[in-house]
Amino acid sequence: MARRLIRRRIPLFAVIAVITAAAAVFGAGAGGDLSSGGYTARGSDSARAEKILDERFGAGPPNMVLLAAGRQPVDDAAAARAGRELTERIGHLSGVGHAESYWTSRDPALRSKDGRSALILVRLSGDDSTANRRSGTLVDELGGAQGPFRVTATGTAVINDQIEKQSDEDLTKAELIGAPLTLVILLAAFGSLVAALLPLLVGIVSVVCTLAVLRLLAAFTDVSLFAMNVTTALGFGLAVDYSLFIVTRYREELARGLDVAAAIAQALRTAGRTVLFSALTVVLSLAALLAFPMMFLESLAYAGIAVVTLAAVTSLVILPPVLAVIGRRIDRLDVFARLRRRTPGSDPERGGAWHTLATRVMRRPALAGAGVAVLLVALALPFAHARFGLTDDRILPPGAPAQTAADTIRKDFSGAGTDPLTVVLPDLPAKSRTTELGSYMAGLSAVDGTVRVDGPLGSWAGGRQVAPPGAAAAAFSDARGAWLNVVSDVNPNSPAGERYAQQVRAVPPPAPALVGGEAAALADTKDVLKDRIPYAAAVIALSLLVLLFLFTGSLVVPFQALLLNTLSLTASFGAMVYVFQDGHLKWLVGDFIHTGQLEVTVPVLMFCVAFGLSMDYTVFLLSRIREKYLASDDNTRAVVFGIDHTGRLITAAALVVATVLGALATSSLSLLKLLGAGLALAVLVDATLVRGILVPAVMKLCGRANWWAPGPVRRLHDRIGLREG
Repeated sequence: MARRLIRRRIPLFAVIAVITAAAAVFGAGAGGDLSSGGYTARGSDSARAEKILDERFGAGPPNMVLLAAGRQPVDDAAAARAGRELTERIGHLSGVGHAESYWTSRDPALRSKDGRSALILVRLSGDDSTANRRSGTLVDELGGAQGPFRVTATGTAVINDQIEKQSDEDLTKAELIGAPLTLVILLAAFGSLVAALLPLLVGIVSVVCTLAVLRLLAAFTDVSLFAMNVTTALGFGLAVDYSLFIVTRYREELARGLDVAAAIAQALRTAGRTVLFSALTVVLSLAALLAFPMMFLESLAYAGIAVVTLAAVTSLVILPPVLAVIGRRIDRLDVFARLRRRTPGSDPERGGAWHTLATRVMRRPALAGAGVAVLLVALALPFAHARFGLTDDRILPPGAPAQTAADTIRKDFSGAGTDPLTVVLPDLPAKSRTTELGSYMAGLSAVDGTVRVDGPLGSWAGGRQVAPPGAAAAAFSDARGAWLNVVSDVNPNSPAGERYAQQVRAVPPPAPALVGGEAAALADTKDVLKDRIPYAAAVIALSLLVLLFLFTGSLVVPFQALLLNTLSLTASFGAMVYVFQDGHLKWLVGDFIHTGQLEVTVPVLMFCVAFGLSMDYTVFLLSRIREKYLASDDNTRAVVFGIDHTGRLITAAALVVATVLGALATSSLSLLKLLGAGLALAVLVDATLVRGILVPAVMKLCGRANWWAPGPVRRLHDRIGLREG
């Protein structure tokens, strides 16, 4: 393969240039095709309730909330008239399905405590993407002075629109930070400017193609807008890493005396094959996200699998012909020669920092390994009190317009009902629509925390009817069923909101009922995650155990890797809670609004991505250890050789990935801060404490047992196992 790529390098360069240019043009508009939201479970009761409300009743929670504040009380005659006119005008605007306000409904929950502000609840028509885009136009049109009021906007559509705009800005900022720092790291690792630029070139091509892949995926399925930030960083980091491994091996083979063509071929047979295998482990870890029926996680799985594959293929296709052209000039412009202690290919037995560390650890493996394990477990302890919620306006930076408006509503309104529970009875017999439905509404209104229940029979509060059916009552039913609006004073995005939803569901309905709304969605999403996590863990564990067996021929090493990689994630999980939930050390990542809880899907996403990256480095380390063990039959010598020969390389690779992912922590969006900081920490802990101390300690304690497998299993590996060289 290497020789074919070298022979056909001129037409290959032309093809690569054309594909990259086409990908750049096609992928330029990828951001506009991506979607917000997708954090709740598809197919759950809450999701089905929302779908039926939209399709059959043309109703649902408002996705745009306008806060109208004035100097005079909202009940003043002139203010009331202006409020009604404003509400009616909004209701007739393009893209608005329904609008109501304090002035049209006389709902006291829509009036502020001081009586000088009121809410206008707007339901925008169309899917989420359409509503988000329309909200941006409406905010420009309706925001600011409107008669006697000053209007500000919030709500899911407005929040998502502002998240999308902020995400685009943050992506550009992350790229401007990540690319120069990556070049500095590569210069420090290689010394040579020529060698350092090669991985950077492959990384840039990978990012350009990644944007095209995201746009292509968006044509077939919903893709989260955060896929743009996360997968471009992941694709760039891994493309640079894979290129780093291949270029390093090529330089080693040149130093051993091979000619250029032979060095390229040997680099692809060894490091290239390991790149493919390593990419497969990352792909399998990301595939576990498909176990969760949430667009946010599913789209990141699809996009992540595509870009990891792309990063590996790009490295393997671009580098051979480029290296053939550069040849032995790979070490030109050696600007950091003094930083390198040894040249590639020099005798590892002469020692270096990683050689010294591995040797010292293996002299006292139990003490060193136990010390690091205890430290990592201690760092994980804050995760024991983790609390989870859904993404809301507080993902935006402090002072963002939609966040400020939402915060004002939380403080100044009591039980505003901007996100009530909705109870849908899709098949309610006509005979049950009077007495039985009235009893059900009474029961719902008696639940602690309920302010009011609205439905086809009027309004109920405190277990009794407080208002007869009005003109709006007909909108609560159709020929087949009915729905109810359950307004409460409980924060829906909280443990109290989750408990409240469960209490509402516990009230016996007159017919099968579906409960929707944010509080119900939170409860459903947590239930789905609890149910699916064991399946996702099984996918990761079984697939990686099988792959590592095929790679090593051992039954022991795969279980070691699984345990140590899991342990390496503990520090980042503890940090998630300590910093982002509890609000300590916020200055490390910049200001954000800490809500006292974590977005419920983030730990799952972080585990799958970080575990895949950990396995990535495990494969490279094991490849060199196994290579030396097969040659020397000496476990201790092989481990020291592997740690020493990959220490600087894995450190540089980890720094690259940590840099591009950590650049996400500069985002103004707290979710991206959390992902960036958590993943960067996980990668750095894995590359230092785990690879440098835990791996040699455990492998020393196991000795020759590391490579044990029963006779039949070993013979199976001889037939179907994977080998380098």
